[in-house]
Amino acid sequence: MKKFLADRLFLALVVAPTLLSIIYFGAIASDVYISEARFVVRSPDKPSLTGLGVLLKNAAFSNASDEASAANDYIQSRDALQAINQKNSFLKAYSARYISVFNRFDPMGYSSSFEELYKYFKKRVKVESNGTDGITVLTVRAYNARDARRFNAQLLEMAEATVNRLNNRARSDLIQFANAEVEEAENNVQMTATQLATFRNRHGVVDPEKQASMQLQMISKLQDELIASRTQLAQLQKAAPANQAIPVLQTQIDSLSGQIAQEMGKVAGGDRSLAGKATAYQNLILRNEMAAKQLAAAMVSLDQAKTEARRKQTYVERIAQPSLPDDAEEPYRLRGILATLLLGLIFWAITKMLIASIREHVD
Repeated sequence: MKKFLADRLFLALVVAPTLLSIIYFGAIASDVYISEARFVVRSPDKPSLTGLGVLLKNAAFSNASDEASAANDYIQSRDALQAINQKNSFLKAYSARYISVFNRFDPMGYSSSFEELYKYFKKRVKVESNGTDGITVLTVRAYNARDARRFNAQLLEMAEATVNRLNNRARSDLIQFANAEVEEAENNVQMTATQLATFRNRHGVVDPEKQASMQLQMISKLQDELIASRTQLAQLQKAAPANQAIPVLQTQIDSLSGQIAQEMGKVAGGDRSLAGKATAYQNLILRNEMAAKQLAAAMVSLDQAKTEARRKQTYVERIAQPSLPDDAEEPYRLRGILATLLLGLIFWAITKMLIASIREHVD
């Protein structure tokens, strides 16, 4: 009786699972073809920039790891599945009748939703990235060698398109921001120039400082004439008090004094004087010069942005093209059968020991 039970236990835990494993791996399990591609997302060294260019560079092009992560995420996204499943090509490839029911997508026809297909897709497409050297390995498992390479090539092209799209967006933002800075600087220059022209037309002056300098030169000449006239008058009054030229000189002196006072009032003598206008004028001149310098800096930054935009900032470099497998790599048939046999023996031995221990306690 004990031998009969031991034989049945051996048959149930070792022989039967091993036979089922032989049947599955030998006749049922479909061959799995694996296509592998390797690529790296590279970013060329950027030239040193200054001023606004550094800010734009740091804001728009930090490093290639961002683009690499985006490309890797996109490969396993729902959008990628929709792209390669146009005309149900992916669905048809993995629902073919030659694929075993254990490997085929929706073999019973009960769960054909897109979400179920996406779960199946993620099991067949793997993306592994090495953080040390940045190399990404893209593997696609299929039950036909050509399907494996075809879907691998399509996904790799999508990764490249994703990186290029990010590049184009970053370059567009870079130039757009620089153009906005130039446009704002141009508006500031035009505004300050208009304010300066309005000030000149309203007050009838071109340059208060230069005009004040000319006025002071004129006043200096008038003062020289006044001093000469007073000296001549003093000499006549001393030498010939009754000379008829004395009243003429007196009138000339009074006229010169009035002119000097009038001209001095134009230079410094209230808000309408040249001195009063000079402060407002200098403020407008300063604002106009600052706007011009800002425009020059913005133009330099725009040129740098265009130079950066002409460079291919980040790109996908293929290290290994999608392979066309000439033989199935999976399933590991002999390994699976031996693993089943080994596990069966382990379970059989453990069960046998437990049964023997129980019998000893009962006896």
